[in-house]
Amino acid sequence: MRERTATCRCGQLSAICRGEPVRVSVCHCHACQKRSGSAFGAQARWADEHVTVTGTSKIWTRVADSGNCITYRFCPDCGSTIAYTIENWPGVTAVPYGAFAGTDMPAPGFSVYDDRRHGWVEITGDSIQRSTSAAAQRRPSLDILRKED
Repeated sequence: MRERTATCRCGQLSAICRGEPVRVSVCHCHACQKRSGSAFGAQARWADEHVTVTGTSKIWTRVADSGNCITYRFCPDCGSTIAYTIENWPGVTAVPYGAFAGTDMPAPGFSVYDDRRHGWVEITGDSIQRSTSAAAQRRPSLDILRKED
């Protein structure tokens, strides 16, 4: 099984992700823009049992625009977010793309909060699924992990 390692900037916090991600997406919500320091956030998701986080982390939880709680694990030394979970995605852990630092990662299949995308940003590909702010209430991880509600 393939392993990818994501690390914080100072290297003391890491996430080892085993296998292929169950979902790869970019998010244009304002919170992801702030978290990433960019025009959008890019992340891959794995089933919780395929992600092992090691090192010292701090936890911060906030309520997202969707109304769901998001819990971030970040390095207390350099501040890098290494993993996060979303209340309406039970059983799935997201890891920011930038934490993989050049690892060959699959292209995103989803563009989320696409209605908040900056006009100069293009997410290309015929198979990209796009959703808007109104679609944020779904529970997509149940489908991805082949579980029932």
